[in-house]
Amino acid sequence: MAASDHPALDPVPHPLDHLAERGPRNAPALVLKERTLTHGDLAARVALLAGWLASRWNAGDRIASWAAKGELTCLLPLAAARAGMVHVPINPLLKRAQVAHILSDSGASVLIATAARLKSLEDPDTPAGCAPMSEEDAWQEAERVDAMLPLSERDPEKLAAILYTSGSTGKPKGVMLSHANMWLGAVSVAHYLGLAADDVTLAVLPLSFDYGQSQLLSTWYAGGSVVPLDYLFPRDVAKACARHAVTTLAAVSPLWVQLGEVKWPEEAVTSLRRVTNSGGALTVEIISDLRDKLPNKKIFPMYGLTEAFRSTYLDPDLVAEHPTSMGRAIPFAEILVIDEAGNVCEAGEEGELVHCGPLVAQGYWNDPARTLERFRPAPAASTYGGTAVWSGDRVKRDEKGLLYFVGRRDAMIKSSGNRISPQEIESAALATGLVAEAVALGVPDTRLGHAIHLVVRGDEGARADLLARQIAKELPNFMQPQVIHWREAMPLNPNGKIDRTALAAEIGA
Repeated sequence: MAASDHPALDPVPHPLDHLAERGPRNAPALVLKERTLTHGDLAARVALLAGWLASRWNAGDRIASWAAKGELTCLLPLAAARAGMVHVPINPLLKRAQVAHILSDSGASVLIATAARLKSLEDPDTPAGCAPMSEEDAWQEAERVDAMLPLSERDPEKLAAILYTSGSTGKPKGVMLSHANMWLGAVSVAHYLGLAADDVTLAVLPLSFDYGQSQLLSTWYAGGSVVPLDYLFPRDVAKACARHAVTTLAAVSPLWVQLGEVKWPEEAVTSLRRVTNSGGALTVEIISDLRDKLPNKKIFPMYGLTEAFRSTYLDPDLVAEHPTSMGRAIPFAEILVIDEAGNVCEAGEEGELVHCGPLVAQGYWNDPARTLERFRPAPAASTYGGTAVWSGDRVKRDEKGLLYFVGRRDAMIKSSGNRISPQEIESAALATGLVAEAVALGVPDTRLGHAIHLVVRGDEGARADLLARQIAKELPNFMQPQVIHWREAMPLNPNGKIDRTALAAEIGA
């Protein structure tokens, strides 16, 4: 689907910070625990934060944040962009080893974080040239400097953010997103969701994800308001929907399973207009439960990858009849199904999903080799041309043009909406010195999407509990193995390598 399929949309990108000026000045824009910012307040606070950044650092510097949802983490994407800098949001669930890698890899000039998170870092974790700073100190400095930076006229093709996502072959890699990528993504999502100035979005997803950032940017593009929420229990989400008259809720499939098990206040159901899902497919059972719990609400199943922001969505009117479909391309995206020879597949023929168009990211930060693997010239059939993202996902398109997911080429594990590198889990297990070999696999799980199983070779004895404790120190909760299988020997393939296929079959992965 090309931009011309949506003539009402303006395909011309603007500097990302212009989103701060979209909404009605006196209407709510950001509902925080202690106060509410209007769109006028939002514009002023972004200008203040941007002015302080510009007074301390240089254009192009990377500004990292590692904190829960709040005023700073919500405003930094726009403020850093206005100052000509690059925002590097870090998932607050990550632990020191992952944070240290991101800081080092990105070359961040500053890490703004909660005081508790800063205390968890050790001296080697913060690279030379990266200044640690608490959220409180950052705001105090910004208000003391009191330099209001006006709207920028940045080149929309300039880098605006680096979002770190797990890869199947090791440590997280940074996806480079331009002002244009993020602006047009906000326009696209606001359009196909039908967002308006009276919409209220409950932001439950981490702001370090593209899906999480979309909660903010698409809502503010439409002039609506956002309610950030870090929840402890699923019932907190339903209660927040009632308390704030939420109209839009985005989640991942494991959370939808949990939300289906809690009681929804009547006022929460009444206010909702739409729910969305990405980061793993909705099952037929989840969709049925959503339709039962939230009758007459629009359900938007979506598919995306950080390297291209978002690729497809299924029209809510088609969900009942085609519940397993990925839908069609979103505005500003062209989705092709390509065979091994580089040709467009016929209906019903399996091929690789290739995403073309202006939502395609600029590659992986500081990693030209992996960039060349995934970001390659668009197929000859593309109307956009240029660089495309070759997803590695296998899909089919039916006679009606609807896409269906078949599988992945790589070994990524998707658990609780997170894309997880098996190698990162394996490396953490091996680093303990308690096992000689380790293989991480995803086993289908109704609640999680995939449960993480770790198969290790070693002497189980008294080491089982110690291994789990050591891994827990190094990896965030969503990367913890649910089950550890101990083996005296690993199966080998004809090449003498560990036979992952045999292990997967053995444990039901």
